[in-house]
Amino acid sequence: MLRQRVPLELAARPASGLIVMAALVAVNVIFNIVSSSGFKMSAASTNWRSFMGWQVVGNFSGLVTVIALTFLLRRTSLHVAYPVTTGLSVVGVQVIAAWLLFKEAISPAQWLGTLLVVAGIALITSR
Repeated sequence: MLRQRVPLELAARPASGLIVMAALVAVNVIFNIVSSSGFKMSAASTNWRSFMGWQVVGNFSGLVTVIALTFLLRRTSLHVAYPVTTGLSVVGVQVIAAWLLFKEAISPAQWLGTLLVVAGIALITSR
């Protein structure tokens, strides 16, 4: 069975470990929002240059999200890191990209779903 080992420097400085983990989650979420927005812009493009440019933005941003998740997994377990980053990305894309940036309408049921995702993240991260 695989066991997670905590590096000695992380055990000695838990506050710095939490800051690094929070930064990795933030990078993952921000670049996930940029990636989804890039793909939305690509879909709305009227010429091939714009289409390909936004595809590059979306794919590069997606690569950064995967790298951030990989480094996050060095510091915490998969059953916590993946749902937290995925859930926060869903909330971020819906609120920041769809609602604020693209001015898409979000129904009350979708807002309720967003709140449930946030509640789920809170339950997953609680000990």
